[in-house]
Amino acid sequence: MKPKVLIMKPVPEDVEAFISAHCDYEIWNEAGSMPEDMMFEKLSAVDGLMPGKEKIDGALLDRAPNLKIVSNISVGYDNFDTDEMKSRGIMGTNTPHVLDETVADTAFGLILSAARKLSMLDRYVKSGQWKVKNEEIFLGTDVHHATLGIFGLGRIGEKVIRRAVRGFDMNVIYHNRSRNEAVEEEYGVEYVGKEELLKQSDFILTLLPLTEQTTNYISHKEFRLMKKDAFLIHLSRGKVVGEAALIQALEEGRIAGAGLDVYEAEPVSPDNPLLDMDNVVTLPHVGSATKQTRDAMAMRAAENMVQGLKGERPKDLVKELDIPE
Repeated sequence: MKPKVLIMKPVPEDVEAFISAHCDYEIWNEAGSMPEDMMFEKLSAVDGLMPGKEKIDGALLDRAPNLKIVSNISVGYDNFDTDEMKSRGIMGTNTPHVLDETVADTAFGLILSAARKLSMLDRYVKSGQWKVKNEEIFLGTDVHHATLGIFGLGRIGEKVIRRAVRGFDMNVIYHNRSRNEAVEEEYGVEYVGKEELLKQSDFILTLLPLTEQTTNYISHKEFRLMKKDAFLIHLSRGKVVGEAALIQALEEGRIAGAGLDVYEAEPVSPDNPLLDMDNVVTLPHVGSATKQTRDAMAMRAAENMVQGLKGERPKDLVKELDIPE
């Protein structure tokens, strides 16, 4: 008998076919989330779950007595209550590395858009306007040869560095829990302390996971240390940056602008002041959103789930739920 699987969001046809070859499954293809009462009813019989944004906590796990594995279609797994899952022996997986190049592209899209005012100028032209005598409003900031500071040097950070150094002749500094001497040697980047990075950088890029230590990692104190002509590029997890502090820094002119793909609360409230600022580029959390990458992420998640259901160790078992071999 095949294991039973519940897929909480649409996936590509080839991913669905792969799952079908190994599992009996149900899939939610409607817009929005599956109604909670329907979800709880279906969870009672499943062995595997591919969630959307559902929180995998005790309340959900109580309704899924046969559940063996939860496979996220994302690199993040903030939705996992890992302590609760571990106590019940439930595996959890994510999809790292598949999206590294794509997210690095998004990082540079935000850097260029913020520095060169591309979003503002796009709206300007589409509103029927053109150049005016005071052309200073169109003047942006050079990206080439500027200093890029990166908080969090994982695989995505390495891809960003390659673009920055070899494509834009940027000077790159970084701060991380540990040094990466191989990257330093290959690209000529420099490891610095947190305060030095804030003081020296023209562009600051966040690529940190969300932990107790990184919550509000950049807040009022950090914005006071940044250059007045610096830009914050936020691409990690929303709560890594104190949003009220960011808004205040922008309103008071303490920094030049920001490029954002993540926020403290998502979706962003229509009355969030960030949405009315011409010097802020706002994306709807789409760092990995290309068809090729999202399809690859879905297949990776399916492979992880099938491995777990076959009694194998999934390739991308998250570290909090990993059992050393």
